[in-house]
Amino acid sequence: MILDDLVEATQERTEHEQSMVSLPDLKQSVEKMASINPNDVYERFRRPGMHVIGEIKKASPSKGQIVDTLDYIGIAKQYSEADVTAISVLTEPKYFKGDIFYLKEINQTIDAVTLRKDFIINPYMIYQARDAGSKIILLIVAILSKDQLKQYFDLAHELGLAVLVEAHDEEEVAIALSIGAQMIGVNNRNLKDFTVSFENSINLRKKVPNDIIFIAESGVKSIDDTKKLREIGVNGVLIGETLMKSDNPIEFIKKIQGDA
Repeated sequence: MILDDLVEATQERTEHEQSMVSLPDLKQSVEKMASINPNDVYERFRRPGMHVIGEIKKASPSKGQIVDTLDYIGIAKQYSEADVTAISVLTEPKYFKGDIFYLKEINQTIDAVTLRKDFIINPYMIYQARDAGSKIILLIVAILSKDQLKQYFDLAHELGLAVLVEAHDEEEVAIALSIGAQMIGVNNRNLKDFTVSFENSINLRKKVPNDIIFIAESGVKSIDDTKKLREIGVNGVLIGETLMKSDNPIEFIKKIQGDA
């Protein structure tokens, strides 16, 4: 399965990265940083309206190369100009052609709330995210045990990071709720075979209490899509490929926000 390959590649990558920068060194770097509060991010997403997480990615296992060159700073500036609620930055290099350097440089260049989008499988990657200036991390229920999920969720909050907990089905939503998730992202893409069903968010919305932030991920391609999601109480959408291919991403984002 693609997901197994992604996890294996991530394990190999982080072992190499830890040989270059040790966990104690990374922790020391994070300790010197100004404190942040994850509740600031959650409150941001609880404001009225349809929130947009604009994603920066060069490629994906399902679509291959999405753009030939990735002007990640330019794209981040466009998203910021459109007043997105957060910017998602792919940092997985093998399958998504991402880099944690993109995340770090974006945070050094513009004032934005960024999400580290990766397959986080160990605490090291959470410290990396914080060190790179991220304010949100993604934790995927499908690749972690419940104990790991809870441990990493708590660690993220200790470091000041908000957590988007990603689920794909009813069982995973229940697990996300059981560990205290305040923001749940329902992925319309099945990470095991990468098929997409937009109905997934619609079907699972009723399984999540209204006081929990609900983000629809993948498969959102039009204003009509966001209208349907708004009508059932979805708080926000994470959009990647559609924005990356858009001739005018600012206009598209503004239309989504205006529809709300």
